Amino acid sequence: MNNNSLLQLKSLGQHVWLDNLSRTLLQEGGLQRLMVEDGIDGLTSNPAIFEKAIAGSPHYQADLERLRGSQLDAEARYESLAIPDIQSACDILLPAYASSAGETGYVSLEVSPALAHDAAGTVAAAERLRQAVGRDNLLVKVPATPAGVQAFEQLTAAGLRVNVTLIFSLAQYEAVAQAYLRGAQRWLDGGGDGKVLRSVASVFLSRIDTLIDKRLAAIDAPQAQALAGRGGVALAKCCYRRFLEIFHGPTFATLGQAGVRAQTPLWASTGTKNPAYSDVIYVESLIGQDTINTLPDATLAAFRDHGHAAATLMTGMSEAQNQIKALAALGIDPTEVGETLQVEGVRLFAEAYEKLLAAVR
Repeated sequence: MNNNSLLQLKSLGQHVWLDNLSRTLLQEGGLQRLMVEDGIDGLTSNPAIFEKAIAGSPHYQADLERLRGSQLDAEARYESLAIPDIQSACDILLPAYASSAGETGYVSLEVSPALAHDAAGTVAAAERLRQAVGRDNLLVKVPATPAGVQAFEQLTAAGLRVNVTLIFSLAQYEAVAQAYLRGAQRWLDGGGDGKVLRSVASVFLSRIDTLIDKRLAAIDAPQAQALAGRGGVALAKCCYRRFLEIFHGPTFATLGQAGVRAQTPLWASTGTKNPAYSDVIYVESLIGQDTINTLPDATLAAFRDHGHAAATLMTGMSEAQNQIKALAALGIDPTEVGETLQVEGVRLFAEAYEKLLAAVR
């Protein structure tokens, strides 16, 4: 048996994607090594990742100099840098995409965060980016805001493959899953091939604990401290339970028979922010069938070094639901927490995007 814990995750039904992208990774063989040695078979990106990559990698300098003499606006300049990177990553991951018959091997590219509350703008941007990248293993990334969910349904109905990001609550997950069902049915009703569709629902974890723990610390009660550091994992388990009910039950049966794939839960924001917690807590606690975990470099290295791979996702389901109820009983409403964090998440991505555009002006 291989001693690499990352490779063992695949045998337990979980795909591991890298939450990072840069030309250094692409041009110096880093992504290929991760695929071969660690079984990485997908990649996610966001404005913060691109901003860090462009600022920190020497491979962009020649293009940046060339662009500064062009007539392109800042967003067009950024896309002229990012789209070739996305294309290269898609090409490197194509073997994983082909061998899995389209189950994995995807690369995510996010629409502008400025469109988070603009459904029509999101649809137009997603379709434009899909056309520009021109790769079947692209997932266009849209937020799980109300407008983003509306756009997601329309994009699914048009046959696009989508990563829905910034999910922070069970209510938000439910809205995304139902939009996928509606969009997939519309795609089929219009004569589309069910096998074309692919979607993941990105549930953010560490940020949940950061906010909930802060609120728990202000409550003078023993039960409050006992709940610290458990909110993110509890949310993921509750979302997974709902995933099983929806996609492994009668609700999805007709769509599944038509070749539509279930929308896969993806665990995101899996880098531990509180040093008092295990640096692999959001990996070890959430290993199970039909899931994806996207890991930043540090978490990937930590799990490779000392992570333990075991089927843990289905354990403690009832306890997870009880933890969510216990938080509510203390006045911490998980739905409100999700809304607060989503607003904050959109703001942070928008700030990163503005920094990114400033870097290429």
